[in-house]
Amino acid sequence: MMSKLSLIVIVLLLQSCINNDIPYPTVNLFITDVEADGMIGRAAIVNDERTVTLTLADTVNLKKVFISKLTTTEGANSTLSSGEYINLTKTQWITLSLYQEYQWKLIANQTIERIYKIDNQVGVSTYDLKNYIGYANMVVNDIFNPEKATPKLSELKLGPTGSTINNIETTNPDVVWTWMNSYWTTKVKVNFRHFEEPQEWSLYIFPTASTVSTTSVDAWVNVAWLHGEGLEDNVNGFEIREASSQEWQIVNPSSITSSGSKFTARVNNLKAETNYYCRAYSGEDYGEELSFTTGKPVALPNGYFEEWHKAGKVWNPWAENGTPIWDSGNDGVTTLGDSNTQPSSDIRPGAAIGSQSARLESKFVGIGTIGKFAAGNLFIGEFKKVDGTNGILDFGKPFTARPTKLKGYYKYTTAPINYASAQYEAIKGQPDTCAIYMALGDWSEPVEIRTRPSNAKYFDRNDPRIIAYAEFNSGNSITDYTEFELELDYRSTNRVPTYLIVVCSASKYGDFFTGGSGSILYVDDFSLEYDY
Repeated sequence: MMSKLSLIVIVLLLQSCINNDIPYPTVNLFITDVEADGMIGRAAIVNDERTVTLTLADTVNLKKVFISKLTTTEGANSTLSSGEYINLTKTQWITLSLYQEYQWKLIANQTIERIYKIDNQVGVSTYDLKNYIGYANMVVNDIFNPEKATPKLSELKLGPTGSTINNIETTNPDVVWTWMNSYWTTKVKVNFRHFEEPQEWSLYIFPTASTVSTTSVDAWVNVAWLHGEGLEDNVNGFEIREASSQEWQIVNPSSITSSGSKFTARVNNLKAETNYYCRAYSGEDYGEELSFTTGKPVALPNGYFEEWHKAGKVWNPWAENGTPIWDSGNDGVTTLGDSNTQPSSDIRPGAAIGSQSARLESKFVGIGTIGKFAAGNLFIGEFKKVDGTNGILDFGKPFTARPTKLKGYYKYTTAPINYASAQYEAIKGQPDTCAIYMALGDWSEPVEIRTRPSNAKYFDRNDPRIIAYAEFNSGNSITDYTEFELELDYRSTNRVPTYLIVVCSASKYGDFFTGGSGSILYVDDFSLEYDY
């Protein structure tokens, strides 16, 4: 007869075998939304880096930020919950756990507008925020005896909106400047309701004889951005010349924008791959001469949609054995039906090259009621894999040029929206809308897109890594090919892109399985422009 001890040992061994033989499933856990009191816009969530950035108003106390909403992947446990206060003066870590643990970073982005202006100031003021110091430069008539000049403060704001200076709500406090052999200085106290104690700021003014500086140039292909600093009340501008010429040309004043003593010009119609010089002027004085070289235009690969090949049921928008640039959701669609993005001989009249266009059709794919709505789509990037009845895609291909426009031709047949996910039920029955958009960004890798609702990740036009963006939408049926132009809105002129994204869809909300069956978008003759 088996002893009680032997029975216990066998039971434990069996339990051990069960625990070892049945591994936990891997479930990626995501923060899908965060809201906080005093937040500006939406949270910027970067799933690949597990980072959430909150942009907060300048009046928010970063030591005590109230999290009003936090949502995660269903079933995930979080070390931070809605309704909690958190200190965001530094990065905070949030742990999401289910079968595994994932560490997420929560970061605050808070911008306090600081203004420090003096009469006869040259250039913009600079700040040492850690030590509460402000610096400014002032033109003096006698640079050998600068102490004879009298500094005058014209505007000052160093704290959040509503803060006080020397216990007074003012932007122009009375201060006494002290000459210190080579500069002037003064001190002010800045206070705000949640400051534990006033901030004591030191302000410095340095005398200079120079009234103007050519600070930098952002050279593109046929466009350059010139930056300078001068006297705010002077006539400020730029001159430019080709390196092969000695003749300076005045930049059209209408192209110049100013912010105080800082001014910028956008110069169009430059020659590609050409050496230039530029210089800023303020009144009758000139700044340094800076040299720059314009770039080389880069064509949009397969922008005429002439290169296709078919592998089984899947139409691929690149030549067989060619380099894939464009892709579509055909890999997912053909698991239940035929490709809904295909080449077409219906081209726009007078097409620049070739005899094919791209035809994108939205439709339900499946058998009977088993299946899913699939938007006709075409994008620069790669369809990575099928995820059940969903897809995982990589948007973007390496690209470093800075075009100003995307041009092309389209025609569209809209259909009533007859498929909609829960969040878009309200637009059922309305005409479907096509979408074409382009983005340039300084991503370190392609942008991953996931359409599975439990861990969805969609393209975010407010992604801080986007440098330039433009979008076109139409809900009207257009029977003839019509030209469109997407003028890129650059959020920065000195950042250089690393990736290019272009997306076309017969249904704007196709990522959410929402649209009209029978919506058809034709696109042809896409090109990048480098000046306007």
